Amino acid sequence: MVFEITPLYALPVAAIYLALWFRVSSVRSSTGVSFGDGGNLLLLKRIRQHGNCTEWTAFVLILMMLAEGMGTPAMWLHISGALLLVGRIAHPFGLVEGNVGHPLRYVGNGTNILAAVVAMVCIATQILSL
Repeated sequence: MVFEITPLYALPVAAIYLALWFRVSSVRSSTGVSFGDGGNLLLLKRIRQHGNCTEWTAFVLILMMLAEGMGTPAMWLHISGALLLVGRIAHPFGLVEGNVGHPLRYVGNGTNILAAVVAMVCIATQILSL
């Protein structure tokens, strides 16, 4: 099976992942912290931005690949992928020290949850032949 839709979202999300990784590495280089965060709040923030991207991206892309492989209509895959992409763009800007309720954090988390749920419903629909 050749995946046609999921890679359209995997590529830009992978670029975001690499940009976030580079931001972690640049702080590590400038502070000399090779492991952990060394008590540096900026490094901790960047580690969590990258980590959150890692956690959600892998989860949702796997669900999308399964849904696409099972024959889910393209529209639903695009919805899931677009939600994932919006979440990955918004979330790093929403991780603000002292503001756990930053709107972009809600956008990032909310769209990622919705992306996962859409893909999960697609998989369930295919399993149940609905």
